[in-house]
Amino acid sequence: MASTTGSSPFTQAVIILLEAPYRPQQQKSSVLLTIDLTAAVANEAITRKDSVIISYHPIIFRGLKSLTLANSQQRSLLRLAQEGISVYSPHTAVDAAPGGLNDWLADIVTGNTVSQSTGSSLAHDRKVITPVADVFPYTNAGYGRIVTFSKPQTLGSILSLINAPTGLGVLPGVSVAVPQSVLNGSKASLPISSIGICAGSGGHMLGGLDVDLLFTGEMSHHEALAAIEQGKVVVTAFHSNTERGFLKARMQELLMTKIAEEINEELMEADDVDELRSGFEVAVSETDRDPFEIVTGISGW
Repeated sequence: MASTTGSSPFTQAVIILLEAPYRPQQQKSSVLLTIDLTAAVANEAITRKDSVIISYHPIIFRGLKSLTLANSQQRSLLRLAQEGISVYSPHTAVDAAPGGLNDWLADIVTGNTVSQSTGSSLAHDRKVITPVADVFPYTNAGYGRIVTFSKPQTLGSILSLINAPTGLGVLPGVSVAVPQSVLNGSKASLPISSIGICAGSGGHMLGGLDVDLLFTGEMSHHEALAAIEQGKVVVTAFHSNTERGFLKARMQELLMTKIAEEINEELMEADDVDELRSGFEVAVSETDRDPFEIVTGISGW
């Protein structure tokens, strides 16, 4: 298929929002996963010759009247279209899906990310904060999660799960706010029976929940202060650090499986099917990162 008026067969198997023309001599049958579609990630995809970028966050949130080279984000989209690279942004669909991003965070705090090798998952109940059953006919679909343990866990043990390589990954640490009545030396042993979870920015969704701990990417100063005044603990890790690990831990393998299912002989020409089945790739961006980093000194920085 040499036409440049439509997207590639591989792109059609992925589903897209920005549809770029097919450039068969230039592209691989590959997807690049990222949380944010920055200029660096766009350059990475162009260098790799990917067909599709799946960017969790939409690069443009508001309607546009024009696309120009004067804006860096618009420039990235125009460059990607020129190179034949399409873009898809699932965002909150990944948050709400059963087994999606918020369930992954719930798996972290309950030890389910390591349970296959250790059998150490913690007994708990789990429910959705804001169900979307009226919109999507899926059981347990919705935004945010509440985890209630069968037996209280210590704050220290939960933080260990979050900071582990099987948790959010290798981070310099997380931010923790505890009620001011809790004295130093006793914070790690603070009992936690329930956790409210929201990936990204969770202050609005988690506010007012009757839980012991709020786990999210970011929360404003006043939201955190209100929470600890109510006797709650707040754990934040920067906005996208509660999202990025999901790409490699879950989404990469899930997408490999789904793309294989979409390579259907009934929908594509036989030559296209054979070519796609011979090998396609789903990769996670190496340049994508949270815009913030913790700096304790400038040596080597």
